[in-house]
Amino acid sequence: MFTGLVEDLGEVLDLTPDGDGQRLRVRSTLVAADASHGDSIAVNGVCLTVVDHTDTEISLDVMAQTLAVTGLGNLGAGAPVNLERALRADARLGGHVVQGHCDARAVVAEIHPGQQWRKIRFALLEDAATTTVAPLIVDRGSITVDGVSLTVSAVSAPAETTPWFEVSLIPETLRATTLGQLGPGDAVNLETDVLARHLARLAQFDRSLIVPFDRTSAN
Repeated sequence: MFTGLVEDLGEVLDLTPDGDGQRLRVRSTLVAADASHGDSIAVNGVCLTVVDHTDTEISLDVMAQTLAVTGLGNLGAGAPVNLERALRADARLGGHVVQGHCDARAVVAEIHPGQQWRKIRFALLEDAATTTVAPLIVDRGSITVDGVSLTVSAVSAPAETTPWFEVSLIPETLRATTLGQLGPGDAVNLETDVLARHLARLAQFDRSLIVPFDRTSAN
């Protein structure tokens, strides 16, 4: 479980084939310093498992399914990545509940710079995820973009053929994450709010089949 508050900007050292997946090696300072084998680390919003580490590097396995639905397979040596360690049970939940399970990808459609803030419009990629993901993105709701917890500031109308959403980035987000380096056409990983995903799944079923929780039987 994560919060979407990026702790460290890492640097990709290499991405090498490993069976039907790949092995990702990242240079880091804060995150690598206390990493242990088996730890969960969010890399650009994708939950991965540490399989090897030193004080300055972490190695993580990326399975085929993850490569298919995220942009991790396109990372090259020197690419910056957003890193976040798993949430501690005694820590403040500063962002929102993030699982590190990405739903889809989007591309930067427009960037509108301001004196301090920067507004970015993302267009959902045209694939099967577009029809399922667009309804889960709501104005003033939470969304995770490349591992960064953000508030949606505007969304497209349901009838638009290319769904989009906008976020407004403060100077700290632009400085401390990879989002400040985005340009038109760049792709990002998206994770919608987990509560919205559960509600969408429940709505697919006949309500008569959903058994309500009975507090008396649970005691």
